Amino acid sequence: MQDNLSHKIGLAADHAGFELKEKIKLYLFNQKADVIDLGTDSRSSVDYPDYGKLIGEEIKSKKIDLGIAICGSGIGISIAANKVTGVRAALCNNIEMAKLARNHN
Repeated sequence: MQDNLSHKIGLAADHAGFELKEKIKLYLFNQKADVIDLGTDSRSSVDYPDYGKLIGEEIKSKKIDLGIAICGSGIGISIAANKVTGVRAALCNNIEMAKLARNHN
C-alpha cells in the first residue's frame, strides 16, 4: 500500500464527530500530512448527510485523494458518502478494518 501521508487527506464530520475530527487533524498535521478540513467547525448541530456528500464530492472531483468521515455512529455519513457515484466509503472501527477496506474494497 502506498504511503497515505503523501496523499491529500480530507476530513469531514458532523457535530457528533467534531472532537474526534479535531484529534485526527492534529495527529495528521504532526505527521506532516496534507490535510483538508471540510468541517464542521464546531459542536453546533449540523446534518451528517451534508458532510458525507461533501467529502464524497471532493473525492470524486479529485480535490482530495482519500477521506475520513465521522458522525455519531459512522454509519450515516458512510451511507451519505456512498451515494456519490464512484465513491466507496467503509465503516472502519479499528486499524485492521481500515487496512482491509483500503487494500481489498
